[in-house]
Amino acid sequence: MVGRPHPDWGEEVVAFLVQRPGAAVAAAELDALCLDRIARFKRPRDYRFVEMLPKNNYGKVLKTELRRLLAEQP
Repeated sequence: MVGRPHPDWGEEVVAFLVQRPGAAVAAAELDALCLDRIARFKRPRDYRFVEMLPKNNYGKVLKTELRRLLAEQP
């Protein structure tokens, strides 16, 4: 998850997800799951599905790359 600039709140949460082969999950289903389990203000406002998460040599997710992807996509 990364933050996207928001004019009123400062940032809003955007979740990047990798789907398993053959699995189909809709953003509405994920939103409902998040609303059941976490506070409303913590839930992602947007879900982005990607082929794979960018990682460094140690396996850590590169959030800078995710922010760059977010800036490129409308």
